Amino acid sequence: MWLLVVNGLIYLSINAASGRMWRRFFPLSPRGFLADLKAAFRGRLSHADPRRYNTVQRAAYLFVILDLVLLVLSGLVLWKSVQFPLLRELMGGYEAARYVHFFTMAALVGFVAIHVAMALLVPRSLLHMIRGR
Repeated sequence: MWLLVVNGLIYLSINAASGRMWRRFFPLSPRGFLADLKAAFRGRLSHADPRRYNTVQRAAYLFVILDLVLLVLSGLVLWKSVQFPLLRELMGGYEAARYVHFFTMAALVGFVAIHVAMALLVPRSLLHMIRGR
């Protein structure tokens, strides 16, 4: 857990300080999201420039960032419930935090499965992810 927390804090800090997060993930528009989602389901989503995220990718990556934050916070409640009483109560109690933790973990597993499947459908993007270019 602590490796995830430290890695996440470093990632968010560097990306927020450099402005990369705002350039890569915003703006998001519902119209653009729906258009890209329809194109993705039809297999017609453009992959001309792998350095530029489409609206569905932006939304998915923002979702997983928020999911990981919620996963860590609910994990803290489960791990040290007595030390984090305010956080526990904000989540609706210990039992509610268990449900939050379970569903955020399920969402993360679903994201990874879809992410891998989409990368395999566009092999060129997989090479870009591995090489970093």
